[in-house]
Amino acid sequence: METNTLIACIVLVVLCSSPANGQLSSTFYDKTCPKALSTVKAAVKAAVAKEKRMGASLVRLHFHDCFVNGCDGSILLDDSANFTGEKTAGPNANSVRGFDVIDTIKTQVEAACAGIVSCADILAIAARDSVVELGGPTWGVQLGRRDSRTASLSGANSQIPAFTSSLSALISSFSNKGLSTKDMIALSGAHTIGQARCTTFRAHIYNETNINSAFATSVKANCPSTGGDNNLSPLDVQSSTVFDSQYYINLRSQKGLLHSDQELFNGGSSDSQVTTYSNNRNAFFTDFAAAMVNMGNISPVTGTSGEVRKNCRKPN
Repeated sequence: METNTLIACIVLVVLCSSPANGQLSSTFYDKTCPKALSTVKAAVKAAVAKEKRMGASLVRLHFHDCFVNGCDGSILLDDSANFTGEKTAGPNANSVRGFDVIDTIKTQVEAACAGIVSCADILAIAARDSVVELGGPTWGVQLGRRDSRTASLSGANSQIPAFTSSLSALISSFSNKGLSTKDMIALSGAHTIGQARCTTFRAHIYNETNINSAFATSVKANCPSTGGDNNLSPLDVQSSTVFDSQYYINLRSQKGLLHSDQELFNGGSSDSQVTTYSNNRNAFFTDFAAAMVNMGNISPVTGTSGEVRKNCRKPN
């Protein structure tokens, strides 16, 4: 009995002390690149100071990276002779941005410690620092991802949740990545910052009824029924450059800009969580931080797999 107990204890210690989630650890670069985190933070701070919207763009880069074959930096790869990258996929074309900022960060990190910090990890750190810069919560970013050597256009077209999604489709999209419905509702709160293009919400403001009529009218002013596809409107009409819980308050007033936003408060199973977040910013911040860690743990490339790119836009 004592021997079995001892073995069980040893197994437990080994399991608990082994880096979880594919060997990711918040202290991964503490010895090999101690300036990594501070270098990224300073660069994000400068980029967001120059353009507040960039904070939302950097968060979105990390999200769109993680949802396509895991958080592997594949979204950053330009097209090559060997593969077509993800930048021209439907959810990304004329939409994802911030690549130049990531290039700048990578250059600065390489100057501090060449060949150590992956582009995938830079995306994860930059997303956290962007949220903090705009007034949101912080969290310990798990690190140790390596970069993929290829990208998947088809994956980007099929795996990133669409703005036309129903609640059940959203739940399924996130579940397919190992994320709970709670994670999905919390991560959707990233739409408290940033802008969306007219083409993504035109159908919602012109054709659907679960929208505040005055809000729809105001948005139509910059989004005609035809043309103006790239005209921008804030996802959170109240405070699009402040990371707060206003997004959920807007949903309760039927002021969700995207069809998929308003699906979270439309008489379905997610209504209660939206209500909680609208009344309790701290609850949203806590759940959002936890969900970002969970998302960052989607299928990382670790160990000797993949590589640490020298240039985030192309394999070594």
